[in-house]
Amino acid sequence: MLTFHNVCLAPSSFQLTGIPGLESLHIWLSIPFSSMYLVAVVGNATILAVVRVEHSLHQPMYFFLCMLAIIDLVLSTSTMPKLLGIFWFGAGDIGLDACLAQMFLIHCFATVESGIFLAMAFDRYVAICNPLHHTTVLTHTMVGRLGMAALCRGVLYIGPLPLMIRLRLPLYKTRVISHSYCEHMAVVTLTCGDSRINNIYGLSIGFLVLILDSMAITASYVMIFRTVIGLSTPEARLKTLGTCGSHICAILIFYVPIAVSSLIHRFGHQVPPPIHTLLANFYLLIPPILNPIVYAVRTKQIRERLLQILKTETKIK
Repeated sequence: MLTFHNVCLAPSSFQLTGIPGLESLHIWLSIPFSSMYLVAVVGNATILAVVRVEHSLHQPMYFFLCMLAIIDLVLSTSTMPKLLGIFWFGAGDIGLDACLAQMFLIHCFATVESGIFLAMAFDRYVAICNPLHHTTVLTHTMVGRLGMAALCRGVLYIGPLPLMIRLRLPLYKTRVISHSYCEHMAVVTLTCGDSRINNIYGLSIGFLVLILDSMAITASYVMIFRTVIGLSTPEARLKTLGTCGSHICAILIFYVPIAVSSLIHRFGHQVPPPIHTLLANFYLLIPPILNPIVYAVRTKQIRERLLQILKTETKIK
């Protein structure tokens, strides 16, 4: 590690602090965090396994659900093992390149997840507003293309973030990151150089992804609700809206924690640092935990298949 002017450093690694201000409670915090991570991994792996073996679930909505499960596994696994290492062993050291790679994975796949929710909204729009064309529009090939488009958009949007830090901002005031993972703003605030371009780009990407995606999803559901209102009977309306219930719940589970965390980060200057960090971890953990539960509870085919598996295991025992 090189030092310049006795002020700025060119570190080869950083030190993550875990939950700043709660270091004495790290071993106790590891219990709920490790439990939540285990639930997230088991839940999403179960969704992938059930959709794979159940041929009746080989439909666009469930293919998108599998994409969400993979994304959630990447998001939780990119942060939780390192956080648990900090809690259990004090292993907060992380290489510069590893830090930037973690930053890319977190922000890229959060962007991809937003794109998948947008694709799912399009699927629901076609299924309800143009049901006769659903099977011809949302083919397996089209689903794959939408998923690939969401992935490419995430890589294209987020790829420049770690590159700009690596190439433009080599010097840092300290190597200690007061966070549990390499979040973009947590790293940029430590730099000695002019970080305005990084800040502007990060805010622009946040606007493009969260604001525009949420506006497009809202517009699709406005059109869906207009179609549902035009249905002849209340039973038909409830049945049609029921097909959207899981998707709406998943959207709220994803966007609300991000919005709350972002607002507190930008404007909640009086909020204690541990709350900032805990919220930042929760918005990466809550969707991976709740998405499988929501779809397992609200989707008849998944629920029945899970019950069938449980009954089979019980008989074997």
